[in-house]
Amino acid sequence: MAGEATSLPGALPQARLPALPPALLAALGRVFWTLVSVGLFAGLWEILWALGLADARLLPPPHIFLGHFVEQMKYFNTAQRWLVGVSASAGPSPAMAVVYTVLASTMRVLAGLALASVVSLSLGIAIRYFALVEKLTLPTVTLLAPVSPIAWLPVAIFLFGIGDRPAIFMVFIALLFTMTLSTITQIDGVNRNFIHVARTMGASKRQIYARVIIPAILPGLLVVLRLNLFGAWMVVLVAEATGVGYGLGQVIMLARNTFNPSLVFFTITLIGLLGFSLDFLLRQAQRRILYWVPPSAGILRGL
Repeated sequence: MAGEATSLPGALPQARLPALPPALLAALGRVFWTLVSVGLFAGLWEILWALGLADARLLPPPHIFLGHFVEQMKYFNTAQRWLVGVSASAGPSPAMAVVYTVLASTMRVLAGLALASVVSLSLGIAIRYFALVEKLTLPTVTLLAPVSPIAWLPVAIFLFGIGDRPAIFMVFIALLFTMTLSTITQIDGVNRNFIHVARTMGASKRQIYARVIIPAILPGLLVVLRLNLFGAWMVVLVAEATGVGYGLGQVIMLARNTFNPSLVFFTITLIGLLGFSLDFLLRQAQRRILYWVPPSAGILRGL
């Protein structure tokens, strides 16, 4: 019949590829553009090296410091080097030394960030809930907020000596005051109409905080938590570099003392991958926790 599709004798039927789920396509798109972004940065670095504008002895390109992966791993065994008479080859294998070092730094970051989050949220709510707590603590919090984390290093060593605890304390104290002020700011920015409606419905002060204010400030607090994750990495690296405990910061200090730029950039790459991965996990947790908040990324892009 006219209009019907005709097929040639012996022709093979066309196979249809299964359609991928939209969520998977979106994830693949993000992975693709992430690789493109990093690839452009690395490619520009390689071009500058190829043109002779970047000295390989000072700024080794990615193919050099990433190509010496196995050679660089042996420098991560820094846990016992401060002891007199201990050889550099003592302890775990190079691969396990990298694992131990990464886990040690990550644990300090997460522990300090978790403690600072819980204490700052509790303190910020208490400051706005109780007038007496605000009068007794808010001036001190505001006074200590500008103090550099490096200034707390001697205090951490005096209180906790050497090990994990001073590094965790430094992350905690560096984030505590700014996160407390951020919590107070988030509470002050809650839409007053929500509070008026809750009062009209007979909600008590405690119910208003539990059912209105805390859910309202939660999106902003999770964003602050993600941003402070990067600050926590900066602080823990400073703490480790000054000798309070072995970790990635101590590896960078070792690279500086031995003039090993390849080790510096190799460790920087590890830190970047760890920070990116932890931020990705926090973003996924944020989406699960704030299931009622619609995605807002790029809403003004079409204007």
